[in-house]
Amino acid sequence: MRIISELQDKNLYYVGGVVRDEILGLPSLDMDYCYEGDAINFARTKKLNIIKENPSFGTVRVLIDGIEIDIASTRTECYPSPGHLPVVDKIGCSLIDDLKRRDFTINAMAKNTLSGEIIDYFNSNDDLKNKKLRVLHNRSFIDDPSRIIRGLKFSARFGFELDSETESLQKSYISNINYDMSYHRIKKEVKETFNLNSDKILRKFIRDGIYKLLGDNQQVPLIKGSVERLVSLINLHNPWLCYAGLFNLSNFELTKEETEIISSFKKLENRTFDTESEAYKIFRHFPDESVLLWGLVREYDLAYHYLKNLRKIKPSLNGNDLIKLGIERGKLYSEIFDYLTEEKIKNPKLSKEEELKLVVNKYL
Repeated sequence: MRIISELQDKNLYYVGGVVRDEILGLPSLDMDYCYEGDAINFARTKKLNIIKENPSFGTVRVLIDGIEIDIASTRTECYPSPGHLPVVDKIGCSLIDDLKRRDFTINAMAKNTLSGEIIDYFNSNDDLKNKKLRVLHNRSFIDDPSRIIRGLKFSARFGFELDSETESLQKSYISNINYDMSYHRIKKEVKETFNLNSDKILRKFIRDGIYKLLGDNQQVPLIKGSVERLVSLINLHNPWLCYAGLFNLSNFELTKEETEIISSFKKLENRTFDTESEAYKIFRHFPDESVLLWGLVREYDLAYHYLKNLRKIKPSLNGNDLIKLGIERGKLYSEIFDYLTEEKIKNPKLSKEEELKLVVNKYL
């Protein structure tokens, strides 16, 4: 945890994930600051280089040593409607009241930037030692059901499990979901969780009924392929969709690229192929994520083989080689290269000279 001298103050704290990760001995991407009182007034009094102020939320962004840093005032929030975004209730509350609004106890600790003292009002450190995820109050999932998915994410990242009471609260909520909720929040957590690329997450997502949060009338997908082998192939723009795309995402606001992946999967979903060449000709026109999804519900070995091997196959001959053979440019070129690709799928060791012979024998 980097100590910034300009931010050392008896009322300023590191909060949340950065404190948790330091105790666990893990590097942290987070560096959240919270000022017990008015953060904007603090920044002004300290004469920090202020970039932006947001009085409605009591936050201020400052620039120190070329780094932009956000400092939040302690605040309380209320939920006008369960499952929707909260609104700020009070700015400048006590530190304990600010920490009470967090998701789990392991994220509800603070560390004073001046003294280095760890502030732990909720026995959070014990939960870290016992590898337990515990909510701070009984309405936690009712207020924000996306916390259920966050729990799944933390479980995968740290190997933690829900404590018995939190597990009971989760089961209770999932058995009676309020679908009038912020799906923007749900999508954000689903993306972050599945981007961890863990087959265990998908299995737990289904086993614990967490998938039901995606919307009413969800169906459990019939997975025929190897989810474990899927992990080794994930190196895509939208890895989360290789898992979440198995479910109905109609409540999500999807990007153009995400929409294409889902619609392409739907076009592929019921397709079958007699040969590798036939699959190659179809798959090459679809996003890789869609092919992976098809593999999970249809024939994973074929999808895996295509993504691992077949899609890399291409003829050694090019257009100049065909010109030298006296073949004029035109539609025939496409036919020739399709033919050579098909032959190369049958025999990946086919040499350039052998490709030339094939073209001469078939087209000249």
